[in-house]
Amino acid sequence: MRIRQSRSVAVLLAGVFLVATAGATAAADSGPLTLLNVSYDPTRELYREINDAFAKKYAAEHGRPVSVKQSHAASGSQARAVIDGLDADVVTLAVWPDVEAVAKSGLIGPDWQDRLDNDSVPYHSVVVFVVRKGNPKGIKDWPDLVKDDVSIITPNPKTSGNGKYSFLAAWGSVITTGGSEDDAQKYVAEIYRRTPVLDTGARAATATFSQKGLGDVHITFESEAHLEVNESGGELEIVFPTNSIRVDPPVAVVDRNVDKKGTRHAAEAYLAFLYSPEGRAIIAKHHYRPWGDAPPPPAAGETWPTITTYTIDELGGWPTATTKFFGEGGVFDAIYTRAGR
Repeated sequence: MRIRQSRSVAVLLAGVFLVATAGATAAADSGPLTLLNVSYDPTRELYREINDAFAKKYAAEHGRPVSVKQSHAASGSQARAVIDGLDADVVTLAVWPDVEAVAKSGLIGPDWQDRLDNDSVPYHSVVVFVVRKGNPKGIKDWPDLVKDDVSIITPNPKTSGNGKYSFLAAWGSVITTGGSEDDAQKYVAEIYRRTPVLDTGARAATATFSQKGLGDVHITFESEAHLEVNESGGELEIVFPTNSIRVDPPVAVVDRNVDKKGTRHAAEAYLAFLYSPEGRAIIAKHHYRPWGDAPPPPAAGETWPTITTYTIDELGGWPTATTKFFGEGGVFDAIYTRAGR
């Protein structure tokens, strides 16, 4: 995946939110609008707040009521649902291959990454660990996951964007610190040997760890980790490894659907709102790291924990990684088969 700045946020927001555009005039011509945001598992709480704030802003600026419905499941399943007919106006999925799959189906234009800053990635996350109160297994970094009798919870990388990034974070923890691919494969194989269940999505894995009580450590996104810990009543803690992969969840307007429904103006405004000061503040509140300079803090008095990150490009890029690691007969299939799963 390319990481670069396309057009400036200021220009984008001016084009979408300010007056004197033909689209704004057209948007005010009829009654209420409804958008459908098809997203992945952990973003329920984030988009619930984004939706309310955006609806107020859009109605105030364009004189047209708008509501946003949400759909959440494993990222790969959501991409397939849109391809199969789920009438999404926008997709806000966990990984580039899932949005690209929708684009290749003809529903999204091939230039989708060029339409918003940072290749249409408005916020980032990192992969971290959640452990039991007091960290009884002494898990501080990646090597600790495969010592003694540590049991691990992480979702299935074949279906879950969170699962894919967790796999790649573990692989990259070896490669980026001087290990060979053979070392990385042995390490990741040991992680999945210690994984008693592979849920299809991130939120299901969260429930397995925090509610069912399985596992000693949960590998997940920083945003999901905070939610999990906050809801645990002090029974869980977050551990930040010394390095991790940067998570880049992309967003896109589903062109064929919005043109059919007449919702393009509102859909584009909705995604642009994610880059606005108000949108960035909401994103930070939910412990996603807003893209751009000087991201707002998660809350008053809080700072973003420092963590060394690497990107998917350092592991070959998404097209290569998708085939190599998660494709039929790829690395994951090989190690999971050898583990007797």
